[in-house]
Parts: sequence; structure tokens; C-alpha cells
Amino acid sequence: MTPRSRPAAGRLRFPAVRRASQARLPRDIKVMLVAAFLIALGFGLVAPVLPQFATTFDVGATAAAVIVSIFAFMRLMFAPAGGALIGRLGERPVYVTGLLIVAASTAACAFAQNYWQLLVFRGLGGAGSVMFTVASMALVIRLAPPESRGRVSGAYASAFLIGNVCGPIVGGLLAGFGLRVPFLAYAGALVLAALVVQTQLSHVPRTGGHDASAVPAMQFGEALRDSAYRASLFSSFANGWATFGVRMATVPLFAVTALGSGPEAAGWALAVFAAGNAVALTFSGRLADSLGRKPMMLAGLALTGLATGGIGLTHVLGWFLAASMLAGVGAGLLGPAQQAAVADVIGRERSGGRVLAAYQMTADIGAILGPVFAGLLADALGYGWAFAVTGSVLLLAAVAWLLARETAQTATAPQSSQS
Repeated sequence: MTPRSRPAAGRLRFPAVRRASQARLPRDIKVMLVAAFLIALGFGLVAPVLPQFATTFDVGATAAAVIVSIFAFMRLMFAPAGGALIGRLGERPVYVTGLLIVAASTAACAFAQNYWQLLVFRGLGGAGSVMFTVASMALVIRLAPPESRGRVSGAYASAFLIGNVCGPIVGGLLAGFGLRVPFLAYAGALVLAALVVQTQLSHVPRTGGHDASAVPAMQFGEALRDSAYRASLFSSFANGWATFGVRMATVPLFAVTALGSGPEAAGWALAVFAAGNAVALTFSGRLADSLGRKPMMLAGLALTGLATGGIGLTHVLGWFLAASMLAGVGAGLLGPAQQAAVADVIGRERSGGRVLAAYQMTADIGAILGPVFAGLLADALGYGWAFAVTGSVLLLAAVAWLLARETAQTATAPQSSQS
């Protein structure tokens, strides 16, 4: 691709349409997809039964919710350490070690004898979870061809989505054999994923040990000077707030409280969101490679923001489900482009452990703060305000991307400016 001068920040210009790579995905990427499916499948086994299992220790709903929250909290606390370990040891060792830590902690949960043991074991799993999450992103960046980053990110998200859909179904069946059985099944899935990555990944350039000097690490300050990375941090926070936070905590309450529907309405809302997400992922990755990251980010954030804000204005179940599906489509549009943009910023020749850790932390912070603020707004002013503010956070992230540079045109061309 012939290098071109980049438009000034703030001017809405997109690169010419390029032909997305139609080449088959590299074998190592397929190995990562298999591992992603196994991880998501295992998580789906545990997620539906974890709160119920906690209540078997004679605790209330709040204490059961803490079991869920401690995992996210420990992910947030250990993210910087995970990024540093990648720089010292390399992506694959950190990935495999993180999987094994979560496997051990999950198996220990199955044998917990009281609430506090369950809390400690689940918290330790959060530390391992952020290790393999950040390491997996780093591996995908290093292994994906630059011209196919959007396509690879879309395929990776699809593998997780399929696993998340299948997991609760299998987990519900396993729960019939006892609430401890899904934890053991999840631990087994994680061990299998670790074996797949350790034995089947054919080539991973090492970034730690004796080879650290050959592969320099990108510093967080350097990445922060790039307008695309700054916009990615903002959109990651907004997506965590809305998609991983409010969607899971506030949308079900709205369905039951405001719409007067039964609990099944909340399940339908999550299902149609996943359906919309799945549809968008079938093409959004390729479009991120051909049209560019920025157009997909703007479209995805705008659609998700407007649809999320619109949820609070719905009064009948049909419109509520339609808005939820549109929000899922928007999330599917922005997901692959966002990860591909971060990959463009880091590049294949550098380790991005700390940069990726910060990027992951913004999503976790959004997922923690979003439900809290939305809940406060819903109690004080009503659900309409809660969803309006959530939608506004996404639209503000779109403004940040409007001012950011396009990274796709520099994925295979020299970079002239980062501002």
C-alpha cells in the first residue's frame, strides 16, 4: 500500500476502501480460537450457578454478589502485574500460567467448605484471569497478519460468543448432578485450553528472558501520545460500562421493574443482544480491514449509544427487545475494530503487555462503575436517566474517535504522526 499523508486530527476523512485479505487464517490463530472457545465454554458453565452456590453457605444476596464482584476486582488489581510479566517472561508462559491458576482456583471452589474459602478461591481466579486475558490479546496481535487484524479479532470474539452461549446450557445440565460439578468441569476445560496452547502453538516470538532486548516493549507513555490509543481507552471504558456492566446488572432489573415483565424478559434481552452481536461479527471484522477501524468504531459506538439510551424510553416488551438487539449489533461492529486499532498502535515487532493491561483495565473499571452509577440514577431519577447517561458515555467515546487518527492505513505503511 502506498504511504499517504494523514489528515489532521478532527477532520472526518477515511482511507479509501481496501480489499480485505481473503487468505486462510494462520494455524496458530486457529489454535487461539480453539482455546478461546474452551475458556468461554467453561466460564459459561460456572456463571449461572455461582451465586446460587454461594447461598448454600447461608449468606444473603449481597454476599453472593460479592463472590461475583471479587473476581472483577482482582482482575483490575492484578492487570499491571500481568502486563509486566509479559514483558519479562513472554506471552505464552503468562497465558498458560494464568489458565492453570484459574483452573486450580476453580477446582478449589468446588471443594470450598465455607463462604470465606469460596471468596478467597474465586478472588485468586481473578488474578489468573487477567494474566491470560492480557496475554491472549498480546498473542493475537503478534500472530495476526496486519492486513487481517479486524477479521482475526472478529473471529476471536465469535469463538468467545459461541462458548458463552453453549456454556450456560451445558452448565445447567451439569448442575443437576450438584452445584460443585460445573466448577470441576470448568477447571478441566481450562487445563485442556492450556494444553492446546502449550503443545499446538507452533511459533510465538519471545518477548522475555534472553530475547527481551531483541523485541522492545512499547511503553504506556508512548502509546498514550497516540490519539487512536487514547480513543481506544475511552471506547473500552464506555463499552465496559454499557456492555459488560449495565447490560448485565441494570437491563434485567429494568425488564422486571419498569416493564412489569417476568424474569424471562431479562433472559430474552440478553439473548437478542447476543444474537445481534453474532450477526454483526460475521462481517464487521472484514469491514474493519477494508473500510478502516475508525468508520466501524463511529458506527458501532453511535448505534450502541442510541440503542442503549432508547431502552429507557421503551414501555412495551417488543420495543425493549428491538433496542437490545440493536445495541448488540453496535457492540459487534465496534469490537473487532477496537482491538485491531490497538494492535495497529502496538505493531507485531514490539511487546505490548503494559499497554494492553491498561486497555483491559479501562474496560474493567467501566464494568464496575457503570452498574453503580446506573443504579443510583435509576433509584433517584428513574431508569430513563440511567440508560440516557449510559448511552451518552458511548456517544462521547464516538466523539473521541472522531478526533482520533485512522490506524488501518498505517498497519502496513510507515507511520508519520501519532497525534
